[in-house]
Amino acid sequence: MKYRHALPLLTIAAASICVGCTTSANAPAATDPTIPLESRPASTPPVGSQLPTGADLVSLDPANFSADITNPYWPMKPGTRWTYRSVEAGEPPQEVVIVVTKATKKLANGVTARVVRDTARSKGQIIEDTLDWYAQDAEGNVWYMGEQTAEFEKGKMVSRAGSWEAGADGAQPGIVLPAQPQVGQKYRQEYKKGEAEDNGEVLATNHLVEVEAGPYKDALVTMDTSTIEPDVVEYKFYAPGVGPLLALDISGGAGREELIKVDEVAPKAGTGPLGKPNS
Repeated sequence: MKYRHALPLLTIAAASICVGCTTSANAPAATDPTIPLESRPASTPPVGSQLPTGADLVSLDPANFSADITNPYWPMKPGTRWTYRSVEAGEPPQEVVIVVTKATKKLANGVTARVVRDTARSKGQIIEDTLDWYAQDAEGNVWYMGEQTAEFEKGKMVSRAGSWEAGADGAQPGIVLPAQPQVGQKYRQEYKKGEAEDNGEVLATNHLVEVEAGPYKDALVTMDTSTIEPDVVEYKFYAPGVGPLLALDISGGAGREELIKVDEVAPKAGTGPLGKPNS
């Protein structure tokens, strides 16, 4: 899921959590920058703290993946809807709606993923609409497998930049949520050279967070960064049994995106072409 922007209400608290962060070593041949990407050996899906980073190639066995996502930090039950308010300094507020659809998609790498609709509106008009693809491996790691995304202005599509699919055009999937988050874990969330190079790191697993939807204990806190945009830093908070609660963007356009409510929707919700989601 791609959070957008957020005001830094919890910036100080979040920034103080990451102490003693470490990362696991990968096989040298898979990460050596002197070896061309296409010549590096692929690896099987890492487990535990051994998660893919950077441009690591992974060879995924579709039989080890499911579109039924049960990771406690973001259980993606079809028909679930999360509604968020997103505010950024100097900009009108946005409403962001995420719907887990009943649809699945078989991707270029052979994995069948869950289709999740992510729609952002400003003043009632759609400004971004995305179909995200997620799958869970046998260990419980939630993988981000790609997206079809579109940006809109005055009701017209103006860009499809940022779309990618695991297994196509050199794109590699990444981790959204580890099966067993550990402070200091680092992982890549997506990789398509020069277009999608996002990374994540676990900062805490026992944080107290309060949003409009309510107070939540034992929240997972992660830090998202981008290799392409090194100044971009975003903190995300996930509650067990609920999913994403809050995103804090502490880079130039500081902003806050918080959960307003979680509810159930009709089977057709989240379907329809980009720019025209059914509700």
